[in-house]
Amino acid sequence: MNLTDRPRRLRRDGVRSLVSETKLDAHDLVAPIFVDATTDERVAIGSMPGQERVPVDDAVDRVEEVLETGVEAVMVFGIPESKDERGSRAWAQDGIVQEAVRRITAETDAYVITDVCLCEYTDHGHCGVLESDAAESPTLTVRNDATLELLAKTAVSHADAGADMIAPSSMTDGMVGAIRDALDGAGHESVPIMSYAAKYESAFYGPFRDAADGAPAFGDRRHYQMDPANGREAIREVALDVEQGADVLMVKPALAYLDVVRSVREEFDHPVAAYNVSGEYAMLHAAAEKGWLDLDEAAHESLLAMKRAGADLIITYFAEDLARRL
Repeated sequence: MNLTDRPRRLRRDGVRSLVSETKLDAHDLVAPIFVDATTDERVAIGSMPGQERVPVDDAVDRVEEVLETGVEAVMVFGIPESKDERGSRAWAQDGIVQEAVRRITAETDAYVITDVCLCEYTDHGHCGVLESDAAESPTLTVRNDATLELLAKTAVSHADAGADMIAPSSMTDGMVGAIRDALDGAGHESVPIMSYAAKYESAFYGPFRDAADGAPAFGDRRHYQMDPANGREAIREVALDVEQGADVLMVKPALAYLDVVRSVREEFDHPVAAYNVSGEYAMLHAAAEKGWLDLDEAAHESLLAMKRAGADLIITYFAEDLARRL
């Protein structure tokens, strides 16, 4: 046994942090917030301990709470006061996200990212325009090209309200190109797009659907979100978004798809985002409540893994708690 090479020498206090390969900082994190047009008080999200929906009048205060921890960026999700077949409140000038963004950008220094999708706004809960007989059809069909126009209108309305970055999440073919063209045509050439470039049809989204009231009324999303079995397909999806002008490339979920995060990091020079989703957040809380693990340590280790895999930024519900520790 050769004992001249002893890695343990560099694991002692004092030197351990100096040689640490992966750093996690509050500036790496994005905190999601939920603004709800149906309530005039804060509402706890039962399946996501520590998270809540806030009325639009509390949106600025909620963002200030995030900023106080050292996190500088938020992602805004909206729960509208009404829904319809096409999700028209998604692009309404007086919509919940639009009003919240106007207030947040006017009164805080937060970097504001907005999620662009239709699932929270449609009465059927799917991420686009459906075929007329979709509810009765054994094969759910979301009309891809008809959805693009609505996503583009929504993105422009967010940028008009002051959003710093647009994040389309519907996995609609061509969504980045359609939104880029619409933003440029409306004079928002400088507004970047963070595409949900590789978004999987995952079992880890359940708590978010409670938080954003966006669960499908029927069927599922496997015909437009990616198959969890596919890794190589992710590179094809991401490449298409790069060609269409995506500025930041997101992989969602994160923990179960660290191999995809690594592949995207190695293949593309763009910044890579990882979404530490609601189910990943909730399962750590559930285990911690049982006394099976230390919540803070497990959360920190999980996010370090995402950074180590190649993520430049992480959207996470742990953002505030972790930033306080850091």
